[in-house]
Amino acid sequence: MESNRPADATVTPSAGETESPSEEPTETTPTGPELPSPTKWWNIFNPASHLLRVTEACAALPLVGKRFEALGGLAAMALWGCRVAPEMVSYLVQKKLPTGEPKPRREDLPPAHEVSAAALQGLVSPERLDIDWPLPDRLPPVLRYVRKRQQYLHRPSVRYGPAPGQLLEIWRRDDLPTQPAPVLVYVPGGGWVHGKRMLQGHALMSHLARQGWICLAIDYRVSPHHPWPRHVADVKAAVAWARANIAEYGGNPEFVAVAGSSAGGHLAALTGLTHDDSDFHLDLAADADTTVDAVVGIYGRYDWVDRSTPERDRFVEFLEHVVVKKRLARHPHVFRNASPIARVRPDAPPFLIVHGSADTVIPVAQAREFADRLREVSRSTVGYLEVPGAQHGFDLTDGARTDSVITAIGLFLDEIHESAGTARADLLTKTGI
Repeated sequence: MESNRPADATVTPSAGETESPSEEPTETTPTGPELPSPTKWWNIFNPASHLLRVTEACAALPLVGKRFEALGGLAAMALWGCRVAPEMVSYLVQKKLPTGEPKPRREDLPPAHEVSAAALQGLVSPERLDIDWPLPDRLPPVLRYVRKRQQYLHRPSVRYGPAPGQLLEIWRRDDLPTQPAPVLVYVPGGGWVHGKRMLQGHALMSHLARQGWICLAIDYRVSPHHPWPRHVADVKAAVAWARANIAEYGGNPEFVAVAGSSAGGHLAALTGLTHDDSDFHLDLAADADTTVDAVVGIYGRYDWVDRSTPERDRFVEFLEHVVVKKRLARHPHVFRNASPIARVRPDAPPFLIVHGSADTVIPVAQAREFADRLREVSRSTVGYLEVPGAQHGFDLTDGARTDSVITAIGLFLDEIHESAGTARADLLTKTGI
């Protein structure tokens, strides 16, 4: 039997010491195969994962398959919830941010309107910034959804494509101050497994509608029953519909911006960066115009490749199993092409990135890295607004910050719209049209 000591090692007693009797070498007991960690056990026996496989198989059945799609969506949402649970629990129980830093106290944070105004310095004219910023609201914005929808909803269910899930609703004032009005396409979030417009984006859309914009809140098809890239193809179809049809509703087809939250922020950014990527056009006509004039990403995810942290690794696993249904190692180009941070280009449209510093679902580092990349490459305006202490979905739950943030977004979009109009007028003057 071999000793654990190296073969050339010797031990000599020092002066005044008595050498102890030699000991028998200790035999190493075989430990057997290593048991999976609790996390691996959960991945193996996770009931949501098995339910998802069953519902996908049932959904493929003729005649009755459609009845199982909703159950599959619920299972996919459960898997998404399992992915974000560790950071959320740490935030709620241990009062820690994803970075490990302690959760800041609200009274120690700067007011949202000051941070918002500072983020727009140099991007928006001083005259436009000289406003009375809204006061913090104690009520969660979601409680005002019904009233604001009743106030600004113009058309409830308009088809932007032939599929049953391709629906949008139009928000605008009955008395548009100017026509044609600038247009915003809003893309809701939902982890790429929920694509319904209900509740989401209403604070931003009602604010813009009040200012004279026309807003389109869209539904889009999602995983697991519609794998990637159907999601972004539907967003592009909605943009193409706006370009071709919004004039009938008083909108300006020559200025269409896109905004989105969470997964919708990812889809909005990717739409803005890939107008000439036919892989994402799927059923669109060859001459469909999917260009956008500005992009607003609100607590979005911009990298589908990076696995450098446990949170990012769990996210990529979720994409592999539920959204893309392909492995990153075998299909790296699919994940890279779906990453806005990898698609940044010099001719990108103007961007405003908005993210909460306390976001536990998509940590703020994603937004910082994407904004930095845009500033490095793009020739257009790039703005970055980091909202101190704001969580994921703050525009639904956090009245103290939401009104200031959406006011800042509105100021940014108004500035870009005005600049685009001036540039268009100058071009017409030069060409003599």
